Order: sequence, then C-alpha cells, then structure tokens
Amino acid sequence: MWPQGAAFVALPLLGPTLVWLLTHHWMSGWCDSLRKLPWCPSHRVLLLVWTAIYSIAGYASYLVWKDLGGGFGRPLALPLGLYAVQLAISWTVLILLFTAHTPGLALLHLLLLFGLVVSTALIWHPINKLAALLLLPYLAWLTVVSSITYRLWRDSLCPEHQPQPTWEKSD
Repeated sequence: MWPQGAAFVALPLLGPTLVWLLTHHWMSGWCDSLRKLPWCPSHRVLLLVWTAIYSIAGYASYLVWKDLGGGFGRPLALPLGLYAVQLAISWTVLILLFTAHTPGLALLHLLLLFGLVVSTALIWHPINKLAALLLLPYLAWLTVVSSITYRLWRDSLCPEHQPQPTWEKSD
C-alpha cells in the first residue's frame, strides 16, 4: 500500500487543509456568532469526523485504483474522475459555508454532492465492493451536514425560527 495508498488517503485532506489555512481568520468570527443547534456537534467533532470521512474515501479510491490496475489509464477515467469531481464539490462546500457564508448555496452543493457520492458508490461496487461500502459513512455524514446547513440557511432567511437561548424569554 505504501506510498500510493498513503497518497490516496492524504489527497482528500489537501482541500480542507488549504481552505483552513487560507480562511481560518474569517471562519472563527462567523462560526462563533451563529446560534448553536442543540444537536449540532462541536467544531472539534466536525473536524475529526470530516478527517476520518475524507481518509476513508481516499482509501476506498485507492482500492478502486489498485483493482483497475493502477496507473491513470482509460478504465480509471470514470470511477476516479467522478471521485475527483466529488472532492472538488466537497471542498467548494467548505468555501461556500465558511468563507462566503452562503448556507443556501452550500446546501445546493451538498445535495449535488450526495448524488455524486451515490453515483460513485454504484460505479465502484462492481470494481470493489468494499470501496463502495466505505462510502456509506460519507453518505450518513452528508445527511447530518446537510441538515445542519439547512437549519443555518433557514435561520438566515427567517430569524424568528432561530432557537432562543434558555435565559431569554420570548414574547
């Protein structure tokens, strides 16, 4: 597995790392100003889960690459090309959410991403069943992230739907 497998596992982490390095000073103020949803995980949990998801998806892409003979020939164009598009959309979601602060646009991209991950799993299944199954946690996590993003979008459109802190009394 070494060094190709390590490269496949590390590649998906490149985008979020670059987004964070270039935009972390914009992220903190915006994230701190948002009202916390009671069921929303902390930033540390979000970071850990995303890191695990990206690493698992990277390993799955390595399995597909290996089973199709390695290299970058024609048989790999669709399975890994679709995965590359999925990574680009996923990184775009991070920029839309944390830099541009546009949860509505991020939600649309998340829905597109969900479809791309399902398509990738279906294309990978005949090549490597384990690789396809390794995308299931990604789909589950996208469901959680989409629901959080939906709430952020809804609350930005309708401030009266925002959860009220327990120490404030609403009229």
